[in-house]
Amino acid sequence: MMEDSGEDMLRSRPNIVTTFFKRLGHTYQLMLDKSTPYTTGRWAFTIFLMLAFIIRILYAQGWYIVTYALAIYHLNLFLAFLTPKIDPALEEMEDEDGPELPTKQNEEFRPFIRRLPEFKFWYSATKATLIGFCCTFFELFNVPVFWPILVMYFITLFCITMKRQIKHMIRYRYLPFTWGKPKFQGKEDLGQK
Repeated sequence: MMEDSGEDMLRSRPNIVTTFFKRLGHTYQLMLDKSTPYTTGRWAFTIFLMLAFIIRILYAQGWYIVTYALAIYHLNLFLAFLTPKIDPALEEMEDEDGPELPTKQNEEFRPFIRRLPEFKFWYSATKATLIGFCCTFFELFNVPVFWPILVMYFITLFCITMKRQIKHMIRYRYLPFTWGKPKFQGKEDLGQK
């Protein structure tokens, strides 16, 4: 039997476009992995992007609906960042004995695990801001709206959701931030046995 070696060569060799995008994806992931420990730098970059977006909106005098959608998305991300991964309100309704946050002083300490980790929060906020910034260059997204109403809607939505979130935090006694919490240290090992 005779095989067509030319066809086999084409099948075994990866496409140059596929190779390029795989290499680009690996480089992008490597850059993300390297930026993980630099929390302050990452957030400074994101705040710079948000400021550039705001300046673009103020300068162009338009794209208020894009700004409103971006603000709602950022609020959604922030709420997921503040919420515990395992919601104690849902655990109360279920009969299963799963992990839960302590509600009494004598209960065992369980660490606060976020529904949305900090890195994913940063990544999603940065990506959304970049997409919103790009949308401001297309007239299609410049829908004429009366922007003060959108501002009032957002302020109202923000106040209502944050009030509900704070009540949830008080009811189930959790604090999603590490600063302000007591730090416990073990006994120092002096090297003596």
